[in-house]
Amino acid sequence: MKRLKIGVIGCGAIAQVQHMPNLANLPDLFEVTMVCDLSLKAAEYVASKFKVSSFTTNYFELLESDVDAVLHCAGGHKPTAAIAAFEAGKHVFVEKPLCSSLEETDRIIAAQKRAGTVGQVGYMKVYDPAFVYARQEVETMDDILFAQVNHLHPSNNLHLRQFDIRRFNDILPDSPTQRKEAADFKIYGGGHQQAIGDHEPHVIGAFGLLSGSMIHDIYGMRVMLGMPTKVVNTEIWNDGRAITYTLEYPSGYRLVASWVDLPNLWDFKETLEVYGSDKRVILSYPTGFSCGQLSALTVQGIDQAGTSYASQPAIDWHSAFVQELRHFHDCITNGTSCHTSIASARDDIGLIIDIIQCYTA
Repeated sequence: MKRLKIGVIGCGAIAQVQHMPNLANLPDLFEVTMVCDLSLKAAEYVASKFKVSSFTTNYFELLESDVDAVLHCAGGHKPTAAIAAFEAGKHVFVEKPLCSSLEETDRIIAAQKRAGTVGQVGYMKVYDPAFVYARQEVETMDDILFAQVNHLHPSNNLHLRQFDIRRFNDILPDSPTQRKEAADFKIYGGGHQQAIGDHEPHVIGAFGLLSGSMIHDIYGMRVMLGMPTKVVNTEIWNDGRAITYTLEYPSGYRLVASWVDLPNLWDFKETLEVYGSDKRVILSYPTGFSCGQLSALTVQGIDQAGTSYASQPAIDWHSAFVQELRHFHDCITNGTSCHTSIASARDDIGLIIDIIQCYTA
């Protein structure tokens, strides 16, 4: 089994809580040889904690090294780094959100095609064993009458405080990578202006939460149910911190999805529910910052004797984050088709734009 050298861009919370520990726990698959962050102290801290030999504040130095692959989990504008990584001939794993607009997506896809390397988006929930099981159950349903998504989101700080996350305030101003990103943004555009135009703050806020947090629900719906035919309606309230929309699917059923900010309520709730005439599949996720907490699945139905039943299948103890890293390695070393390709993410970005435009039209 080939061990890949991988570089990590971004040393913030998701790297410290999930990606760096998981990469360290896959020593037969990956060796992290360099980490990068605009904060020198953050890069140095993560390199020291996880025994990485090199660190930098300039991701072009990382791309010039002998890494086989790049994991980009920094926030902010990602297209410049992703395209540069492909141009350097690297395999690229980009955490969500990939970008904001279809134009940005197309530039990244074109760079990947030119490189001929693997491009994967950090859509970890479809690698969750509970999601895999739920999808198999939904595929057996003769009809779907209704589907529902509820995402009730507390402040991430309530869940992050259980981890030893180090934050630093020495981010370099006007770094080489920031200058390159600013130049690209001036030439190509990007962000919400390119995707939806200029709007009131609550609309821009709702676009951000769809792209950043509810993207998990959007790609889950796509993988589970396919693409909808249209957005029926969209409502935004609570100054852009809450949104509900209704989607219509080819067979005529509706999916109603809501994301609501409940900042002070510790309990996190995220469900994907699919209802048919004789079966219900209800999937519940923990927060993405959880470690060791399993998703839960409930299947309700009617057996051949006509008796109603409810079951909660046992879920394998496989971390969704670890599973997606294993898949990334498999795609690179064995040529496996990527389940969460950059090309597939284009549909999600397009749907987010349609959801917002349904409200602003």
